[in-house]
Amino acid sequence: MKLTTYFNDFLSNIRLTKNQVDDLIKGHKTLRERLEGDDTLSKIIVSTFLQGSYRRSTAVKPKSDQRSDVDVIVVTKLVKDDYTPDEAMKVFEPFMEKYYKGKYRYQGRSIGIELSYVDLDVVITSAPSEAEEGILETESVETNSTIEELEAIVKSYSAYQYNSEVRGFLAFANNEPEWKTSPLHIPDRSVEEWKETHPLEQIRWTWNKNASCNGHYINVVKALKWWKRVNDPGNHPKSYPLEHLIGQTCPDHITSVAEGVTFALEAIVSNHPTKPFLADHGVPEHDVFARITDEEYDTFYKKVQTAATIARQALDAVTVKESANKWIELFGSKFPSPPADTSTNSSSNGFSSRIEKTTPGGGRFA
Repeated sequence: MKLTTYFNDFLSNIRLTKNQVDDLIKGHKTLRERLEGDDTLSKIIVSTFLQGSYRRSTAVKPKSDQRSDVDVIVVTKLVKDDYTPDEAMKVFEPFMEKYYKGKYRYQGRSIGIELSYVDLDVVITSAPSEAEEGILETESVETNSTIEELEAIVKSYSAYQYNSEVRGFLAFANNEPEWKTSPLHIPDRSVEEWKETHPLEQIRWTWNKNASCNGHYINVVKALKWWKRVNDPGNHPKSYPLEHLIGQTCPDHITSVAEGVTFALEAIVSNHPTKPFLADHGVPEHDVFARITDEEYDTFYKKVQTAATIARQALDAVTVKESANKWIELFGSKFPSPPADTSTNSSSNGFSSRIEKTTPGGGRFA
């Protein structure tokens, strides 16, 4: 059973809370304002924009002993041939000492900042082409809005009511010629090389995939990230590699999160019994699974086999109680329990046994 209202409640239980979102916004806005106002760095910064699961609306609540995190891309005018990765990061050291002394650390490809209420990842890039600087400086790229928030705006208003940010983002999402961008180069200190990445293409791909999945894709990702945490915590694949794999296995035109979860798990079992090469969006020669060993993938795959069986039993169940209990077996206690009187047959959405609830934006994202 699809159990739409149950999944609505489940997704509410695993989404970032309002306080967590407020902390993310406070953290990244303060960082970006400081960068743009810094006497030295402001002269070499082209643009800053959000990236990662928060921007793509695929983030879930952090573990109780962890903070929410947000990635901030800082596009600079630094020429990669003139700086080693370590030298490029050290350009930001006076800034970090001034504002985040004792709270920052150099990581392989970013500078991590640990605050009491949020974690920030500062990802520096080398200079883009002059032709692309204008695109990277637009409000549609630098927006604070997530995919889910932009979806709600697009759904709620007519096209003639869109502001310039939304119009620009839609042109970007539709890959119109004037919005085409190339990969950016980020410093990788572990191998002392500049590596290509295309965070804007990841955002564009996620937007379009969500549309092709009738608004369910980002919630399928959240659900399966939660499943991974409950059943295989701390092991590979981590957050984005897992999300990328789901994107390659979740079919278009699904009509519910329940379908997307089941079909994606079954597709992994059928199509990827061994570790696949997963070409990154915008940088096809980059394998998203490159850092995962065959042994790690095999361990993950066995858990997927078990999960696919449980999900299929939940989707095919003929009673709400049987279906809900199977989804609980898959997702844990955050999935709602069925009332005691749901042993009789019910509709595939469980409406006869549970009051339908409306989610923000009319339930499109559930």
